[in-house]
Amino acid sequence: MNPDWNNHPIVAELVHFGLIGFSGEDSLNFLQGQITNDVRQVTPQQAQFGSLCSSKGRMLATFLLYQHDGDYLMELPMDLRAGIQQHLSKYLLRAKVKVRDASAEFVRLGVAGKGAAELLQGIFGALPATPYGAIQGQNGMLIALPGERYEIVAAAERADALQNLLRPACTPVASAYWDWLTIQAGVPAILPATQEQFTPQMANVELLGGVSFTKGCYTGQEVVARTQHLGKVKRRLYLAHLPGDSAAQPGDELAGTEHGMIVNAQAAPDGGFDVLAVIPMEDAEAGNIRWKNADGPLLQFPVQPYAGL
Repeated sequence: MNPDWNNHPIVAELVHFGLIGFSGEDSLNFLQGQITNDVRQVTPQQAQFGSLCSSKGRMLATFLLYQHDGDYLMELPMDLRAGIQQHLSKYLLRAKVKVRDASAEFVRLGVAGKGAAELLQGIFGALPATPYGAIQGQNGMLIALPGERYEIVAAAERADALQNLLRPACTPVASAYWDWLTIQAGVPAILPATQEQFTPQMANVELLGGVSFTKGCYTGQEVVARTQHLGKVKRRLYLAHLPGDSAAQPGDELAGTEHGMIVNAQAAPDGGFDVLAVIPMEDAEAGNIRWKNADGPLLQFPVQPYAGL
């Protein structure tokens, strides 16, 4: 799995992510009371990373939220889509909101690598200026993502046309390679094995702009706000490398620390596995963290993709 993205652009079909669509005049207020990010800041020109918490402030999901034709679209791992949609639907009550599975309505393509920005500027006429910025065009919506990655969102019937525009220059890659790039960018994805394990701050969600501390109440807000204002964040998300061929998995526990857990893991192109792991900060600084048990491979910590960590 090494398409050499340092020298050529790559494209991945993001079919392993589902979409929940929200339409209706109460959509903004409904979502504002459920999720950690400030939905008022989501516009056709601005997407957001965010999370959904339990009443105890533990994350049920992380997601990308964006607007399309007046609807809000929540993009999250396909394995969570049905459960999160059902969970949110329970809180609709009399709100004028329709919640639907919108996964099949749109094609989503991830593009990255050397030359990707120039290619996409030629297709869309411009590029978003900052991560999570978005532009709308006749070929769909283009969203800039951390790690010099881009996502195209378009109506499903545009799939072949978009592939024809991208195929001459881009090397197709599997979804696992896109997930590896996401790990390199430091962006966590909550999966079934890690639901309700972490507060947003433990997974650096607020460092990625996914938590508003001024917007008001939402489910789990009291715990999240108290953690922030009392300075009690003792665990953080770290990018690490595991040498060897042992396949790390989300939910794997770590030795040499208490409460250390792998959040995401993918095979690295040059061998071993790259992971995002939640680890107590003092233990991460000590550095003697191993996968699963004291005889497991030692985690290696590269330069972190988070400012101030």
